[in-house]
Formats: sequence, C-alpha cells, structure tokens
Amino acid sequence: MKVKVKFIYKTSPQIAIPMESDWFNLNLIERFLMDLQNTGRAHDLIIMDEMEREWNQKQFTKLQKKMEEEPTEPVVYFDGGYNRDLRKAGIGIVIYYKKGNRSYRDRMNSLLEELESNNEAEYAALYNSLLILEEIGFKNVPVLFKGDAQGVMKQLKGEWPCYEEVLNRWLERIEQKIKSLGLKAKFEIIPRKENKEADILATQALKHKNIRSHTEIDAGKLKD
Repeated sequence: MKVKVKFIYKTSPQIAIPMESDWFNLNLIERFLMDLQNTGRAHDLIIMDEMEREWNQKQFTKLQKKMEEEPTEPVVYFDGGYNRDLRKAGIGIVIYYKKGNRSYRDRMNSLLEELESNNEAEYAALYNSLLILEEIGFKNVPVLFKGDAQGVMKQLKGEWPCYEEVLNRWLERIEQKIKSLGLKAKFEIIPRKENKEADILATQALKHKNIRSHTEIDAGKLKD
C-alpha cells in the first residue's frame, strides 16, 4: 500500500505553508514521520492512503498495529484457457500478498464447463480471483490485477467496448463484487511470459490436475 503525508510547514509564527508529499510505500512512513518531526517545523500531520482515507498520526499508529494482522498489498495474476473440442475451460490464479512482515502466495486452478470461449475463461478466472480475495479477507484495499489477454484487460479497464452479452454479464458480476468488497482495482497488461504461473495452472486444470496451495514465501520472492 502507498500513502502520502499532508502537513503545515511553519518557518516562523507568521509563515505557515501547506505541503503534501508524493505517494510512497507504507514501509517508509515511520522514518519519514521521524525526519519531519526532527525539523520541528511540521504541524497538523495527516496521513492518507490510496483509498483516500485520512488519519492523524496518533490514529495511524493504532491503525498500523491492526494492519499487522490483516492482509495487504494483493497482486493477482490470472489466466484462462479454453478447449473447443471438449467445451471446457481451465482457469489459473496466483495471488501474492503481505500480512505484517510476512509474505504469502495463494495458488488455485479449476476446470469449468458451460463456457463458450477463451475470453469467457479469462473473465471467469478474474471473477474467481475475487472470490479468493474475499476468502482471504481483503476489504477496502487497492488490488492490482495482472493478465496477458489484451482485449479482456482493455474491456475491464473501460478502454474497449464489450459487445458480447455473455461477457457483459461477467463484467457486471465482476464490477458488483469489486464494489461489494470496497476494492480499488487496477488492471495491468503483461507479456505472456510474465504470466507463466497462472498459465501453467490453467493448462493443468484442462488436464484434470487440480491445485490449491496457500503458503508463506520469502519476502524477496514477492511480486509487485
């Protein structure tokens, strides 16, 4: 999660200048606030997160303790594959996130029937990733979704129109779920090679190899 700090910088009793930082990673906040306090000139500090929520320093200190017990910074990789002969779809989902100082990875795939195309499989993968986010306990946080299906991603971002009724139904379900969880969704198109984990999971699902794992990982391996 990223935050920014707003404050009044007083150079003298007569001069008070409103200032605001750029967005920066949450793990830098403690050092940043300490440096500001050492100047003796920063007053009325307000910390704001990406959801536009604001706290004073005392409130934010309490919040940080609570956040150590809650999942944060989710990055979702998703992919869908479709077998026209079998009329079945395989979906693959990988979610990286943090909880306090620990990092986790949740992997899942599934074989789905009654879908009509590869694009529909992509939408189904994203929708199912939202169900996993809900299961983990994500609410009212920014979420980054990464996928390699350019057309689907541009439709999700609202850059391309969607004329297919079946895909529009998936769009509506996705938008409703995002709203109900209070998520701030961002969508990033990535090369297929960067989506390899989700792609392999989707392919394995089509081969009836079911996978679901939820493990703690080395923080250095956490994707962003």
